[in-house]
Amino acid sequence: MVESQVFQKMVDYASLDCDDTVLEIGAGLGFLTRFLSEKCKAVLAVEVDTRLAIILREQLKDAPNVRIIEGDVLKTSVPSFNKVVSIPPYHVSSRLLLWLFGTDFDRAVLIFQKEFANRLVASVGSEDYGWLTVLTDYHVEVEPLDHVPKWTFYPQPKIDSVIVRLEPKNPRPYSLRNKELFKQLLRSCFAKRNRKVKNAVQAYVKGFCNMSEEKSIRIVEALPFREKRVRQLAPEDFGVIADALIQ
Repeated sequence: MVESQVFQKMVDYASLDCDDTVLEIGAGLGFLTRFLSEKCKAVLAVEVDTRLAIILREQLKDAPNVRIIEGDVLKTSVPSFNKVVSIPPYHVSSRLLLWLFGTDFDRAVLIFQKEFANRLVASVGSEDYGWLTVLTDYHVEVEPLDHVPKWTFYPQPKIDSVIVRLEPKNPRPYSLRNKELFKQLLRSCFAKRNRKVKNAVQAYVKGFCNMSEEKSIRIVEALPFREKRVRQLAPEDFGVIADALIQ
């Protein structure tokens, strides 16, 4: 990111103050890191590239509230934080979101590629509606904010980006008896998004739950929404199905 005005927007959207500990994922050369360090109590700057981590330590040696953490944020132990302000590497967007859903944070302001951001807020039945939409809807409120043109980056990516604000839903919009089963069910069903629910779920039950075909048919025939197409189900409908499978 080479447009400093974007940094100010991200800070404003995150409502940073002197009590915040901010996680930055993919600190790079530290431009955003330094900006954050002037707005909050502490910055946890995570960088997987050893060469960049060396540069970060040199560039930010006069910023005592910045802690450089060298490693992959998905695999490295990270101290507690309450906010996330970051322009993470786009190729880890999905995995990063799943990781964030397992942490305790108050607010996250991130820049994602426009196509990815569209998936997070897609409407039921649309082409972008998928397992990530449903899982995101369960965990957080998503607010797409400013459009970020590709020319604000160097080197320039192929498509534009969007600043997105995430805030955890507490309580969650519906209860789940088994969150891991829910996640697996979503992935399996949306791999067959145009099929009827009964056919998509039967494939999941046979494959993941290791049931006989006869038993899986009996279970599926008792499920709610079984005659609907996967893409037609609202997010909470998948929660009903996941809990019904446990019963």
